Amino acid sequence: MKPINWKPNKFSSIPLHKQITNFIKEKIARGEWTVGYKLPPQRLFAKSIGVNRSTLVTALDELTAEGLIEGKSGSGTKVINNTWSLLSATPPPDWNSYVKSGTYFPNLPTIQDINRAEFVPEVIRLGTGELAPDLVNNDLMLQVLKCLPKKEISLGYEEPKGLLALRKQISHYVKTLGIDASPSSILIVSGALQAIQLISMGLLHSGSTVLTEKPSYLHSINTFQSAGMQLTGVPLDAEGIDPSLVALYRKQHNAALLYTNPTFQNPTGNIMTSNRRKQLLTLCSKEQLPLIEDDVYRELWIDRKPPLPLKSMDDNGMVLYLGSLSKTLSPGIRIGWVIGPEQVIDRLADIKMQTDYGSSSLSQWLAVEWFSSGLYQLHLQNIRKQLKERRDFTLNILNSYFSDIAEWETPGGGFYIWLRLLQEISIKELFDTALQKQLLINPGNIYDNKSDQYIRISYSYASLSHMEKGLFELSNIIRELSEIRN
Repeated sequence: MKPINWKPNKFSSIPLHKQITNFIKEKIARGEWTVGYKLPPQRLFAKSIGVNRSTLVTALDELTAEGLIEGKSGSGTKVINNTWSLLSATPPPDWNSYVKSGTYFPNLPTIQDINRAEFVPEVIRLGTGELAPDLVNNDLMLQVLKCLPKKEISLGYEEPKGLLALRKQISHYVKTLGIDASPSSILIVSGALQAIQLISMGLLHSGSTVLTEKPSYLHSINTFQSAGMQLTGVPLDAEGIDPSLVALYRKQHNAALLYTNPTFQNPTGNIMTSNRRKQLLTLCSKEQLPLIEDDVYRELWIDRKPPLPLKSMDDNGMVLYLGSLSKTLSPGIRIGWVIGPEQVIDRLADIKMQTDYGSSSLSQWLAVEWFSSGLYQLHLQNIRKQLKERRDFTLNILNSYFSDIAEWETPGGGFYIWLRLLQEISIKELFDTALQKQLLINPGNIYDNKSDQYIRISYSYASLSHMEKGLFELSNIIRELSEIRN
């Protein structure tokens, strides 16, 4: 259910049910709740706005009598008219039909629930894949911001590939990763997700098959599917995606592209070994199978540096390399990059100009200062120390509360612990029950429909006290559901 950010004033002289009818009428009159809009179930609606169900029913009965809403058994209560249409012979547009006919697929229902719950302050977020606000060094950020007025910066539109000064900094930075890329082969994007969207729109035909790891973050979004493509998962093992299986799936599905997240993979936290990377790149070159290397977690290593990127070994332009500041610095800056052959980057830049006319100029200049000042590397050193503390703390909590009900591996970096439940329970029931108790988890089935006994735990966001409280309560819920099932 979408949250209703309103409550009646219990100290007002206006009866509660009248306040509710007025609120709903305003929503309808302003066109926010259009014809066909489905109101929340009565019990949840009443709880959300803090009134008795009988009070809500009185208000809904009045609106029904006025011809604004209609309730049917089994299908809920919907808006059937608005105040304007009651005075006019011409019916209003049925925006609900427009919404359903859009070409872009909606997020999975669970993803929509997660996206909404992440903005509820009382919810403990056990699966959120971003840095907690207190991990971003405000002093360093302020230092960078203070430098900007001293620079000759422009806040107008940048060229299609992005701010040249930033592309030069990224070119210099990726050399430390073994990647030799000129600024002309780099495109600035608003995070790696936009890069994936641009690739889906600009490089592949509708009906194409994209190979992914199984499980994969890519299965939790509908970017490729909305462009008319199919995702086919290739199983992972301890060393990463198996090249022999890639060759087999490529042949079986006539796949056009491979997407891989080889370093601290989302959601498993796995690291593809150096040898496996070489084998995979050799196979892709032989099969003429282009691949996307999503490397946004690379700098979040804890125990040791991960192997060099696939792109560092790419002599044939097979790899489109994605990087970002969203995971390492701040998700709100919205700066990422794509590195690839110039003709591909030119094509993606042209499409980007059609969609947003360029990423934020201010964010790009901010990124330039982070790189050029050396503060980004200083920030990364601090982040690794804090992530190690959070990871080790979380592992200790798991050992205390989950050792008899789940198993997991220790990640060498990134944000995630891939938790496998030992007792089979309904993952949807677990998700719903946890959310009712103000705990938000990322169930494994959003990354692979076969991973319905897994949970992605993130140690990067919740505070240590919230992490302990949340995991303790989650362990109790799992035990209760296991007992019910047995």
